[in-house]
Amino acid sequence: MTSRPTVEKTTDSVVARIEALFRDKGHSPYEGGESVSQLAHGLQAAACGTRAGAAPGLIAAALLHDIGHLLDPVGEGAAVMGYDARHEDGGADHLAQWFGPEVTEPIRLHVAAKRYLCATKDGYFARLSPASVRSLALQGGPMSAEEVAAFEALPHFRDAVRLRVWDEEAKVVGLAVPEFAAYRDMLEGLVRDHGV
Repeated sequence: MTSRPTVEKTTDSVVARIEALFRDKGHSPYEGGESVSQLAHGLQAAACGTRAGAAPGLIAAALLHDIGHLLDPVGEGAAVMGYDARHEDGGADHLAQWFGPEVTEPIRLHVAAKRYLCATKDGYFARLSPASVRSLALQGGPMSAEEVAAFEALPHFRDAVRLRVWDEEAKVVGLAVPEFAAYRDMLEGLVRDHGV
């Protein structure tokens, strides 16, 4: 008879699998013109969240927000091919096995937050990278007034907007930030809190 794995081992294995995904696939650049790798982008976004004093769940969301690109064989290339692969939903759904909504919902909403900021914040669209402008067109463009009101009614919209701002800032070539290992304990704690 085999013994059941302890919570710690399960938690360790979840975080180890996520870290391995970023290690194995995250060094590839974003297709379509972003200047940093997917791993560097996530690490920079997490560093932005840490500097802002964000809660652990939101820092984790910043770190993992584009995991959907790594899970999808087409990845970021979907935008180059002219369609929206909805990486935000794929990533959030995958992570919901182990993390609560404080992590998954800002991830699910970070594309909508781009559309929201383009509609509500003067000068935001002008700061988007060319790749982000291309994907915005596929994602529905700036929100309408009705979409803005509906978005603002969602429980995690403020965190999604914060994540989106960091997403745009996290594209600096060669920026020194903490490695993925710096977030292991935090991620393991979030998995344990979710009951895994």
